[in-house]
Order: sequence, then structure tokens, then C-alpha cells
Amino acid sequence: MTDTPTATYRLQLQPGFPFSAAAAAVPYLASLGVSHLHLSPVLEAVPGSAHGYDVVDPGRVREELGGEHGLRQLARTAHEHGLGLVLDIVPNHMAAVPRHNRALWEVLREGPSSPYARWFDVDWEAGGGKILLPVLAGRLGDELGELRVEGEVLHYGEHRFPLRTGTAGLTDLGELLDAQWYRLCWWRLARTELNYRRFFTVSELIGVRVEDPEVFDATHATVVRLVREGMVQGLRVDHPDGLADPEGYLRRLAGATGGRCWIVVEKILTGDERLPGSWAVAGTTGYDALRRIDGLFIDPDGLDELTHRYREFTGAADDLGGSWEATARRAAYKVITHDLAAEAAALTRMAQRLCAAGSARRDHAPWALHRAVRELLVRVPVYRPYREGGAEVLTAEAARQAKAAFAVAKEAEAVDAVRDLALGRGGDGPLHEAFRARFAQTSSALRAKSVEDLAFYRYTPLLSANEVGGEPGRPAVGPDAFHAHCARTARDWPASGTVLTTHDTKRSADVRAAIAVLSQFPGEWAEFTEKIGVRAARLEGGRAPDAHLAWTAWQTALGFGFPYEERLRNALLKAVREAGVHTSWTEPDAAYEQAVADFVAAGPAGPPMRTTALFRRGIDAHVRANVLGATLVQLTMPGVPEVYQGAEREYLALVDPDNRTPARFPTSAQARPDDQARPRGLSAEKLALTAAALRLRRDRPGVFGPGSSYAPLYASGPAAHLCLAFLRSAEAAAEGSVVTAVTRLSRRLARSGGWGDTALPLPDGRWRDALAPGRVFRGGPLALGELFADRPVALLVRDAGERDRAASAAQSG
Repeated sequence: MTDTPTATYRLQLQPGFPFSAAAAAVPYLASLGVSHLHLSPVLEAVPGSAHGYDVVDPGRVREELGGEHGLRQLARTAHEHGLGLVLDIVPNHMAAVPRHNRALWEVLREGPSSPYARWFDVDWEAGGGKILLPVLAGRLGDELGELRVEGEVLHYGEHRFPLRTGTAGLTDLGELLDAQWYRLCWWRLARTELNYRRFFTVSELIGVRVEDPEVFDATHATVVRLVREGMVQGLRVDHPDGLADPEGYLRRLAGATGGRCWIVVEKILTGDERLPGSWAVAGTTGYDALRRIDGLFIDPDGLDELTHRYREFTGAADDLGGSWEATARRAAYKVITHDLAAEAAALTRMAQRLCAAGSARRDHAPWALHRAVRELLVRVPVYRPYREGGAEVLTAEAARQAKAAFAVAKEAEAVDAVRDLALGRGGDGPLHEAFRARFAQTSSALRAKSVEDLAFYRYTPLLSANEVGGEPGRPAVGPDAFHAHCARTARDWPASGTVLTTHDTKRSADVRAAIAVLSQFPGEWAEFTEKIGVRAARLEGGRAPDAHLAWTAWQTALGFGFPYEERLRNALLKAVREAGVHTSWTEPDAAYEQAVADFVAAGPAGPPMRTTALFRRGIDAHVRANVLGATLVQLTMPGVPEVYQGAEREYLALVDPDNRTPARFPTSAQARPDDQARPRGLSAEKLALTAAALRLRRDRPGVFGPGSSYAPLYASGPAAHLCLAFLRSAEAAAEGSVVTAVTRLSRRLARSGGWGDTALPLPDGRWRDALAPGRVFRGGPLALGELFADRPVALLVRDAGERDRAASAAQSG
């Protein structure tokens, strides 16, 4: 095992796939070539949780998975096979389920004097000295009959709440409720009245104050102990942007774990945004790499036409799916004024107190401060501003635009006051620091909810572009931009993560690869949707409830390639609820949702699916090129690649919970990928490619790890721009060198007549193809028609000494 993984393999643990199931898969995963298993959260969570991000006790390993004994057995098995463990940790929040969360239970019982009160971000003053608990199905008056007291516990359905000491004897229910440290209320009040920090808009997850050293120590003791004992070699930090001080937290985490633990953060970088260089981490979890890899296989010209056809087909207004920028801005306003209204109100209260405390900022009306908060937040172009470089994000131009929302210039000065507070210019007291942190935390929640969970479902010309960390407005990435990203990664963050599929991706990489092909078939796709829509409408229930849904459904079905009706229906119902145009999670329209279900049954998953399958069959060669190309690039570019469970083969999955289905692995008798009953078709090719690349990384860590070099290779000839190639080499020549070469935009290549005279300049030496034993090439110009004769990708290896022998031969000649 090494301090830095050569490659990780993500496993989604849950009661149906506990530690023992993971241990059984170890021989197979070790033979695949990874160096570390990456485990989803392992600490005690809400019983039955299928993901583990709803932690209730950070001090215990989850019993449903096998407890600490089961984790130790898994670690022992993994270590025996040369594998380390990486844990996914959740510092930002815990489950707000008092019956399972002992710390929260004690706070509800003892109030702000509880030693656990410092754990949670609660504004006691805003709640009149109480924590708002939005758990009731209706207004309190309508639910009183559902409440009952047993001993010192208040029961409501499956919920349990402690009674404040000395109040159990109160016989009047209203008096009893008023005497508690909490206020039970209708769940719909959370949107505007909530007085604790939550994860995004999920009231069932309460924010944790890990910036407090005592809280950090208490909530991280078990994880730190597992690392220091040598059971765990790496950590993935979930949602660091939710923390008050990400940099300080990461510095403390690195110190607590001894400084040798590989740590990556789930940080979404927007556009050209860079990871703060002062963070004590190896890099990100890899969404920045995902965006650039996917972008390589999107045809920008074809996408322009496809977008035009999409607008014609859907008739969407600019701010409801017709234009990315307008759609994203409208989504941001919707989220900050509706879903995050309580968070905006909290910031306004803090701003009022700060402005009232100093004469220079007095007399800003509460409504003006509230509007300033809102107008500035919607103009933050990234997930959040940080202490360093905040003014480059929350710019003077953003402030100027925000002031345009005011009719009176003097009232617009509230924008300057709020901006100064958000940038830390207003002072350095505790409340000043709290406002700056909370503004940044709210910014990240707004960005996630308005972009990923709203605009991504409204603007859908090419669904594959709408991925976590993606840029739907300009998703195509050229070779030069990709090489520049790789050069920066190799230089600044060589041990950063790279991913293509995760538990959070809205579509697996292989589904996206198929959909991305449509950027090369814009006209054909538009004609197809018109024809298939007419055919579906002739069937009972086959008429789509709206054109946008039809476009989205057909692309999703194409990405699947097979009519998985239930899975498709569930994903589309989630999509229309997230989009919030015709129905939503909080205001569902049963008739519309039934129309969606009927359409799926008769349309994408019914008889017309045969036609979709024919269309898909016609592009399968291009899907193959995208799938293999993206896979090879991810596995060999700078960084530490992660393979999601099952994705070493063709892996078709949609948004969670579809992509969190328990994994299935070969039995121990079939452990080795090259010994087991072979998958067929694309799955077989992808498995062979993945195993070859992973084993190469494992055997030659110097070629791919920190200290290795990255150099673009540029083809010459008429189709040069349709080949992406690069050279990876070790600092010491003993491990040789590796060349990756892939075909991009294969349909454009075919229409232009193929590779023709295009050639790739191979460095000197003898190169063997790791994907095709027996194929050998010599350095010099290599015809791409020859290189890609059998497959659209190549992985060439030059063994140690080949370069020296080639140089000697040249000199002697």
C-alpha cells in the first residue's frame, strides 16, 4: 500500500451490502488493479439508511453494516490483498432525528445549557428560546390528537421527543408543549421559520459546528482513531462548502490524522475557479475532471444546432429552459426567495444587528438589507466566496447590478453594507465572523439547489451536459483546454481525485456517453423526436404532458438503451419535481405526475421504444468510442482515478436512488476479471480496458503519481483535432512511459472520410499496445488509421530502457 492511492474503487455500503459483502469482493477488486477501497459513510446512521449521510452518532461504526468488528475484518482482508481503505466522512451535518441522535436529544431535553448545544447551529433568539422542529403533518391544532406522553417522552407517530426536566407531570397538553425547549410545528413552516442551519433545504439534516475545537474532537474521535491505528489510509470530505471555515477545518483534520492521510474534498469548482492552494488536502474528489472529460466528446457545432432544435421543439421561454443564463438566474431567485427563505431571513437579522451596532451603518431598513442579501447571493458565480479572494467573486460589478433592484439610490447603499460584511470588511467580532461564514454557507446551498437541483432539470438540450460540476451553457471542451487542465493538475494537485460516475451523478458515465453522441446527430435527433412523438401519441396515455418532458424522456431512454420502465419513470418523476414547473416535492400535482407515468409506460418504455432501440443501434459505434475514450482518459490522466461500483463494465444508472443499488460481484471462484465468465460486447471491452489501465497504474506508480510528467501529443493531418493524446512518464526512467490516444467526435471523423494521412508522432522507442497484446509500434509518425484499426482507443507502453536503446541506435547509425 502507498500513502497516495494509485486508484480507488467506490462501494456503496448499506444494510443490503454490509462490510462482509465488501470483504467478499476484495479478491476480485484487488485483481482488478485498484489500490484502495473507498467506502461510503460508515458511522452510525438512521436505521435502514441506504446512503449513510444521515449520521446520528459519529462515535460509533454503524451496527447495521457489521459494527467496528466488521470494519476491522474488512480492513484486515483488504490489507492482506494489498488494498487500503478510504472513508467518506460527513462533517457538515447530522440527522435531525432525536430518537436516534443522542446529542440532539440532550439539547432538546436540556436546552441551551446542554453541553451538546454547542454542537449545532441554532439561533435560539430567533426561535424565542426554542428550536423549531417542523415535523407535524398539519397545523398543531389539527395534530394534537396524535400526540401522547409516555413517561418522560413525547410521541408523535414514529417520532420521539424528550420532555424538559420537571415537565412530565403537566397534564394540560398545551401547557406541556409550551414548556419545552422546542416547538413542534407544521412541516411547511420550515421554509420561512426554521432557526437551525440545515443541509441545503433538507430540514431532516441539522448543521454541525465543527469549527468549534471541542465539537471537532468529539465528532471526529472515531475516524481519527481508525486512521492513526492504520485501519484507514484516506478520507473523502463531504460538502466542505457547508462548513463555517473549510480551510481551518481541513488544517485541523490533517493535523489530527498525522499529516500522512490522503484527503480529498467534494468541492465543486465552477468555470476556471481553482481550489484554494492553502487547503491541507490532496485535491478534489474529481468533478472538475469529469466536466472536462465529458466535454471532449461533445461537438460544439452540433450542440448549437441541437439547442436550436430543442428550443423549437419545447417552445420554452428563455428563463424556463430556453436560455441557460436566464434559466439559472430565475432558478436562483426562486430558491433564495422560497426554498431558502429562512436562511435569507437569518442573514438579514444578523445584518440588522451589525448595522445597528455602528453609527456608520445605521438606518438601513430591514427590507433593504433583506433585498441586498438576496440580490448579492444570486450573483455569486461560484459555490461560495472564501476569506482570501472573496472580492474577486463578490465583485463591485455584482454590487452595481444588485443596486439596480432598488428604486432609491440611497436605499441601494444597503448593498454596500451587506457586501462589506460578507467580505469581512465590517469588523472582526464574533457576529461579524458569523455573518461572513453564514453568507458563504448560504451561497453554497443556493448554488447547489438552484443550479444542480433546479436549472439542470429545466434546461435540457443535451442531458449529458447537466452533471454535477457541469457547465450546460458551454459544455464542450477542446483538446487545448483539456491539456491545460491536466498540466495544472500534474503541477499543483497531482494526487487529486478524478471521477466519471459517483453516487451523486445524475446519470452514469455510460448513459452520458450515449446521450453526448446526439451533439453529432442534431438534425437526425430532432426528426426522430417529432416522429416518435406522433407514434406515441396514438397509444393510450402516450401523449406527453408537455414537450419538454418528451424531449427529456426520449434522451434518457436513448441513454439507457433499453426500456427499464420503472427506473425511467422514477427518474423522470424526480426530474419534474426538481424542475418545479408543473409539479414539485412540496406542491405535487397528482394529475400531472400520473400523466408522466402513463407517458413513460406507453412512450419511452412502451412499443415506440423499439424505434428508440433502432436509433440507438444506429449510433452504437459512436457510443462505444465515447465510452472507451472517456474511460481511458480518466484512468490515465493526472490524478487518482476512482471506479464506481460496477462501472468497470458497461454501467447504466440514473439519479439516486437508482445509482445506489447494492453492487454484485463475481464469486471468489471467479475472482479475477480475466478468469471469470466473460461479459460480452461493450462490457467486455470496457472491463479489459479498465483492468489493463488500473494494473498499469499499480505496477508503474511513478508514471502516473506525484512527480510524474504530463505532455500533450499533437497529431498532424486532416483529422488531427479528432485525436486526443498525451504522454505520461516517470521522473526516473526505470518505469518507462505510457501514451494514451483516443478518438473524439467519431461521427464527424466518419463524415470527413476517416483518418486519412493523419499521424501521431510517437516518441522514440518500442511501444506495445496494452489493450492488444502482440501489437508493437516504433517511434516516429504513426498512422492513426493503423493505430485505431480495431478500436477507437490505444494505450501504448514503452518499457524501461527502450528510449535509451533507441537513442543509442540512432547515434550508432
